[in-house]
Amino acid sequence: MTEYFEVLDRDGAARVGELGLAEPRHTPGLIGDALQDAGSLWADEREVPSGSDSELTLLPHRAFPPGTPGSVQDELDVSAPDIDGPSAAVISQESVEDRGTDAYILSTPGPLIGHARAFVETIIEIRRSIPDDTALLFSGVATPANVGLLAYAGVDIVDTDRAVVAGTRGRYLEPTEESFLEDRSELSCTCPACQGPRSEFTTEDCIEHNVAALSAELARVRERIRSGRLRDYLEGQARHHPWMTAALRRFDQEGAFLKERAPLFRRSELAATTDDSLFRPAVTRFADRVETRYANRFEDVPLLLVPCSAGKPYSDSQSHRQFQEAARYRAHKVSLTAPLGVVPQELELTYPAQHYDAAVTHDWSETEISVIADRLGNLLDATEYDRVIAHVSPGGEQEIVEQALAERDLPVTFTVENHPTAGNSLAALGEALEGERTIQVEAKERASLRAIADYQFGPGAGDAILPEFELQGRYPRLQALAPDGEQLAALVPQYGTLALTLAGARQWVESTVRTSRVEIDAFRPHGSVLAPGIVDADESIRVGDEVVFEGPEAFGIGRASMHGAAMIESTRGEAIDVRHVTDSAADR
Repeated sequence: MTEYFEVLDRDGAARVGELGLAEPRHTPGLIGDALQDAGSLWADEREVPSGSDSELTLLPHRAFPPGTPGSVQDELDVSAPDIDGPSAAVISQESVEDRGTDAYILSTPGPLIGHARAFVETIIEIRRSIPDDTALLFSGVATPANVGLLAYAGVDIVDTDRAVVAGTRGRYLEPTEESFLEDRSELSCTCPACQGPRSEFTTEDCIEHNVAALSAELARVRERIRSGRLRDYLEGQARHHPWMTAALRRFDQEGAFLKERAPLFRRSELAATTDDSLFRPAVTRFADRVETRYANRFEDVPLLLVPCSAGKPYSDSQSHRQFQEAARYRAHKVSLTAPLGVVPQELELTYPAQHYDAAVTHDWSETEISVIADRLGNLLDATEYDRVIAHVSPGGEQEIVEQALAERDLPVTFTVENHPTAGNSLAALGEALEGERTIQVEAKERASLRAIADYQFGPGAGDAILPEFELQGRYPRLQALAPDGEQLAALVPQYGTLALTLAGARQWVESTVRTSRVEIDAFRPHGSVLAPGIVDADESIRVGDEVVFEGPEAFGIGRASMHGAAMIESTRGEAIDVRHVTDSAADR
């Protein structure tokens, strides 16, 4: 149980936290001189320190080199005694477990740097084995170039050792590279150490610069975590270091580790600038949920495939207004886009469909064509259409449609000769839909609320939570009311999600759809539920999910502020942002 470390903000596995020393340290950050090492037991017996609120005390330890058999490490294991003040325990790659300390220090992280697979596998094993609200410290490895990746993986604390050693060797560190001083004609930094002439720049100045550069990079990383933009930053930075690019891809391939920590939505824009963006956790989760949860409620009209637009949401863009004027709402519109793949019109608001910005060249890469064709094919397999109208540009977009339909017996009509908004193309679109019925506005709005419920809560949720409802408000500010007039849910336009009321929560709990539940202790929360008040939680909960919480004295609905495993493990921090609560679970 940690008393001295608290997670304050999250961006996937990365966290902004605070190490609660007498002078608090923000993380990801430098430990500096606040680490007090009680010593190695290999050299001599050590006294258990009494501890201090001003330091993080590294308890007496035995560090093992990589590859030491776990049985040997277990035989020579060192207990972690309780002390007065924050404490840290040494762990190894082969021996990781909860020791009840506030922080954990990996004994030999050096060999992991430069080796993507080992780095990713070790980090995941460690973070899954120690409590979520404890800090992880890597010593002797941090540079301005790699500290962002360390934070992205879940490392909270680093030191200046590698930066200092590099400086003594005349290596000048920057966020994208390092170079020998003799190879530099000028200095690119504005820190105090770099203000003098290049000819007078000494080794001592290089050490000072390297430490300043590392500290400044950590501040940038913390800000990017707070804004939800760390991954965007890393996709650019990692291009300068092949092993870091490989590590990002390895994390994406692991899937579950990042997905269970990735929030349902973010306040920030998602920058899709490389093919790696196709496999980001937020992107693959959207694609997976469209494939496994989306139910088409317009199967009696054709599927209309259109290109995405720079303006978001798509339907507000000039091009999509032209498409709908030509189609006169006689088809079910689905947009083709990189990196998401396919976006049904009902989910155009749902994160990240209206929150991404892609690098548009109008030339599709082979990876984009292959991935998006697969995602379109998955949508076609999960739905039923009599035919497809493909109002997409010749080239990559048409190739995507052709690949997706190659092994599927579904007729397709291409309606674009040169450009989708050209007069002859729009005329061809209108002609292709002659005789089809028109989708009414109310039907579209009802389908949107139910499709969002399916996406958010699980297959069938739209019909289970909203079986019968009256619409209120104008799109996108819609509310669903029960037949007796009580509000069940409201559409949140910024993120394309539903916010449930107590009545909606009751519908959810009483339905057959799996409910994200949190069991709390005997109290009535006000404003938020803190982690110490949680008895148990569904481990499938993600940050931003709607959650039902209940205990002996309360029943309510709110939004998760941490993922489910963290709710169970954490002893500090906000777990649920409460929206509605009633005095007793019996009242529900």
